[in-house]
Amino acid sequence: MIRKLLSSRQAVDALLAVCAVVLAVLLVRSTRDGLVVTAMLVGCGLAFVIVLSGAVNVVPEDTRSEATERTLRVATNTLTHLRGGLTPKNARAICTLLLPETSAAGIAVTDTKEVLAYEGSIKTPFVAGTANAKPTLEVLESRRMETFVSMDRESQEVRRFSIGSHRDGRIFGIIVPLLVQDRAVGTLKFYYRRDLDIDRTQLAIAEGLGLLLSTQLSSYELDRQAELTARAEVKALQAQINPHFLFNALNTIASFTRTNPTRARDLLREFSLFYRRTLENSEKTLIPLSQELEQTRRYLRIEKARFGEARIVETEHVEAGCEALPVPSFLVQPIVENAVRHAMRDEGALHVDVQVATDGDDILIAVADDGLGMSEEAAAALLAGATEPRPASDPRAGRGAGMALRNVAERIERFFGVGSGVEIVSKPGEGTCVTLRLIGARRSLLDAGATRGEL
Repeated sequence: MIRKLLSSRQAVDALLAVCAVVLAVLLVRSTRDGLVVTAMLVGCGLAFVIVLSGAVNVVPEDTRSEATERTLRVATNTLTHLRGGLTPKNARAICTLLLPETSAAGIAVTDTKEVLAYEGSIKTPFVAGTANAKPTLEVLESRRMETFVSMDRESQEVRRFSIGSHRDGRIFGIIVPLLVQDRAVGTLKFYYRRDLDIDRTQLAIAEGLGLLLSTQLSSYELDRQAELTARAEVKALQAQINPHFLFNALNTIASFTRTNPTRARDLLREFSLFYRRTLENSEKTLIPLSQELEQTRRYLRIEKARFGEARIVETEHVEAGCEALPVPSFLVQPIVENAVRHAMRDEGALHVDVQVATDGDDILIAVADDGLGMSEEAAAALLAGATEPRPASDPRAGRGAGMALRNVAERIERFFGVGSGVEIVSKPGEGTCVTLRLIGARRSLLDAGATRGEL
């Protein structure tokens, strides 16, 4: 019977070890490839395996289910608190959440310089706002978990863990590094009253919780980098659009100052508001679709002054409720501007129609014109340039209509997921229709409305 029990436990240990190795490899790959959701899920799974492996041989069978549920609950709650990164407020919430899950008498979270938060019954001078202790600095440098003795005395030293050891000291503890892309951004500290309170179970739990927080901080960092990249792309798009539009608008306003001063004053006010909104929107990740459409109308009013009121005729049809959809800024205007720049004939009016409608759970934004149009081959080449990977050294990159369309395509896929993208239909002499498909946007809009109590 004993042999069977030992064999069963050995099999469980081996299975957990294999799972840990596989999950660790997946975590490294998903973090490297920027797969935020995958990295988060894999990291939570790995933390769960580590914690479970530390408890599987000491926890009775009838309490393991409860431990599993508690671990999953902790993972979910810590993710909620770490969405804003490693801040004092988030650190306090993490300490309060994790303290009951261990045998520690106190828990602290630090960044690379100071203690962000402390929770516990042990009196320690290292509370929120104080500089990190020497052992914490050593862990930040080594990026390895360590156990310490007398953590809050001047003579602090590393104590390597061994079962059954005992040394006198007032406070003992474990310090776990919090890593983002192999860079230590902080630590998780566990305080104990007795040396012997630090057993292998506590070490496994500390390591698992440290890995869990590290994974969630990595996910936050990837999200933050994606947001910064999106803002940089908006600024790059502004740099491509602004110069020619700026000079043309100013020349138009200047031409009215003598012939029609009132018109010049109105245009100058419109132009000022347009650029103020442009600067404001470039600093925001998402704006309501209604704001993007209003900015597009301001652009067209300025272009009408330049070409003549009768030369551009715009229409707009937005399905009820869609105007509240959060979208990246500079989503519709670049496409409308492409139509004005490239589709307008030498004579006659250019009709531009903007339509927003739902298609199942998706939302479609279409910009159609009746201008010069293009051949099927030219439309395919334009679409390929906007959607296919292209080296930065390619001389075609970053110029003209293709750059604006590529920028739009990349951002809607980033914000609305795989499957979102651009479609182009065009015929020479008949016009062009550019359609943006936002996957799942209607479902997200309905969920947001239900949360606000609007639906």
